[in-house]
Amino acid sequence: MRLWVCIALLSIVLCASADRPALVRAGQFVRDAVGGARDMYRAYRDMREANYKGADKYFHARGNYDAARRGPGGAWAAKVISDAREYWQSSVSGRGHEDTRADQEANAWGRSGRDPNRYRPAGLPRKY
Repeated sequence: MRLWVCIALLSIVLCASADRPALVRAGQFVRDAVGGARDMYRAYRDMREANYKGADKYFHARGNYDAARRGPGGAWAAKVISDAREYWQSSVSGRGHEDTRADQEANAWGRSGRDPNRYRPAGLPRKY
């Protein structure tokens, strides 16, 4: 019990004397990453709801774009989620390397901050 009290007090002292800006930056990175993951999920949910032929690349680009606009944490989350999805898609689903390459191109386009509407198909409802 005494050991745990000592560890807790030492942790408080170390945290109090730590570089505050680094802690703030770390907290912001985590908030951006969580928000970026939400952006990616929203794009996925919209893609499923729209169920519009040829809109896949647009939703890839839009999800990555929205996430990356949050900052470094959002861009990191978008890359991790996109890479994991594409790895699964090429390995498990059997969709092929060409589709994965095109998806990754749209992902990178969105993460770079460029307009995701480049991939928007004609006729997709304005809601999206």
